[in-house]
Amino acid sequence: MAKKPTTSPASARQAKIQAAQKSQGGGANKIVVATVVVVVAIIAVVAGVIWSQQSQETAITGGGKALPTGVAALGKGYPAFQDVTAASNAPVVDLYEDFQCPACAAFEAQLGSTFQEQAKAGKIKLVYHVKNFLDDNLRNDSSTRAGNAAFCASDAGKFQEFHNTIFPNQPANEGDGYTDAQLKGFAEQAGVTGAALTTWQQCYDANKYVDYVNSVEEQSFTDGVRGTPTVKIDGKDVELSTIASPELLTQAIQNATK
Repeated sequence: MAKKPTTSPASARQAKIQAAQKSQGGGANKIVVATVVVVVAIIAVVAGVIWSQQSQETAITGGGKALPTGVAALGKGYPAFQDVTAASNAPVVDLYEDFQCPACAAFEAQLGSTFQEQAKAGKIKLVYHVKNFLDDNLRNDSSTRAGNAAFCASDAGKFQEFHNTIFPNQPANEGDGYTDAQLKGFAEQAGVTGAALTTWQQCYDANKYVDYVNSVEEQSFTDGVRGTPTVKIDGKDVELSTIASPELLTQAIQNATK
């Protein structure tokens, strides 16, 4: 009678080892697959968040073509006191300023209120051209960020208030620039609060008006404006020494009235 084949102890151990290796290999493969799935899911979520943020910014900025209310096109100035109807014979006064310009701050301290009083009375059509050339000179980006912040404030109807707040609060040392927190603080001081401040922050973070500010700089340079402050009355350059006081400025405006 034939005997059943027997398995040696060594063979039995080898079989167990091979079975264990197969089992471990399957588990490892499952772990790898699961890891890949998790990584792909994370990438998809991150991509979705980025796409959502980009879409939101595009919606806010209009793809780089966002214009402050009242501005006709990129490169054009911002008309002040848009709720005032100027007299039909009121001259157009173009004022070119850079928010980092100390001479502009001094100019505003001396004559800013006169310009604004004349505009509010409908005696002139005051147009601001916010430049940013000092960013290159001072090696920062504060003029651009300040311009963007000012026009974000204009969305809340507070451009003039922001404009009138930032110049007296220029840094003591030219070139120190403005922090994001300072610019937000100027918006709050200008009266942008509550939901309007939230909208301001979204506008500021999305750089909504950066392209507009850049376009104003480019156009003004093309038009021959190389420094700030620069004043034009009905398109003609005004020598600043001829309007060095409120009285002289008022007289120059009267002389230009059609």
